[in-house]
Amino acid sequence: MKFESQLLKGIAPVVVLELLSGGKMYGYQLSAEIEKRSEDILSLGKGTLYPLLYNLEAKKLVRGKWERGDSGRKRRYYSITGKGKGELGKQKEQLKELTVGLDFVLGGALRTA
Repeated sequence: MKFESQLLKGIAPVVVLELLSGGKMYGYQLSAEIEKRSEDILSLGKGTLYPLLYNLEAKKLVRGKWERGDSGRKRRYYSITGKGKGELGKQKEQLKELTVGLDFVLGGALRTA
């Protein structure tokens, strides 16, 4: 199932910050890891991921740095900042509350799915 783009855009920053909380990653690596961890339910293409990373960087939630990878190729690696960790914690708490609320509205359907 592919999600409506507006729904995915709402959770994409949290997903990216969560992955970066485990260590630095470059764009393609982030995209592949999102698909892998979500079992291909979530997918962020270049047209969504890179503007999102630039936005997170402008808000000082992530930091980008050019580095040479194992292959010798220069890549922009992103890492979460202290401010980003704080924002991630707040967003995860809100998502938990949202999930509880949706479960109430849907009559427990989320627990039986």
